[in-house]
Amino acid sequence: MHLLIPAAGMGRRMGSDRNKLLLTLLNKPLLAWTLLAAEAAAEITQIGIIGQPEDQPDIQAILADLALTKAVQLIAGGATRQESVYNGLQALPPTAERVLIHDGARCLATPQLFDRCAQHLRDCPGLIAAIPVKDTIKVVDESDLVQDTPDRRRLWAAQTPQGFEVPLLKQCHDQGRKLNWDVTDDAALFERCGLPVQIVAGEETNLKVTTPMDLAIAEFILRQRLLIDSTRPPQA
Repeated sequence: MHLLIPAAGMGRRMGSDRNKLLLTLLNKPLLAWTLLAAEAAAEITQIGIIGQPEDQPDIQAILADLALTKAVQLIAGGATRQESVYNGLQALPPTAERVLIHDGARCLATPQLFDRCAQHLRDCPGLIAAIPVKDTIKVVDESDLVQDTPDRRRLWAAQTPQGFEVPLLKQCHDQGRKLNWDVTDDAALFERCGLPVQIVAGEETNLKVTTPMDLAIAEFILRQRLLIDSTRPPQA
């Protein structure tokens, strides 16, 4: 199973002048935590990191520090996430059949989540990790007047990983480029092309680190995990 990690964004909402994935969380860059989870996932065999050329020295330093056992390829990113994923797909080996795409900013995804998505992808052409929406959602118009209240039972908050059959996703990206579709995730391309996207149970803690508040929450979650791990008895 190939894993592509879009990591070419900036940290404007974080108030940073550099790629937010290079910011540290408990003394490790955000990207490092994502890579450690991918390294521990049994289903992941190869990793592609899609980043900007100016970030490559920092990413290479992270890789040198982690000393991962799985093959890692650095891929040049584009001006948008959509372009970056397109570049990542083109860099996959011709034999690649399925791929998981995971935002590097979701640095708290667990190895179990990667494995669960990879296993489900054997039985469907496309999927996304997602969790049920807890809040009541309002649809508003241009004047911020409420127009509708969708049934919360049918609403899910999309996460990553998202997984797809490689030939189909390539076709969807080609169609999107041809018709100038502007989408925020790869599942939207699949949907526009009339292809099915399956929901796979995500994780409540799989938040996207975008703002300083997100970073503080991520640190709390990570400290709790490390505390729990430290109190577990060693395995025989």
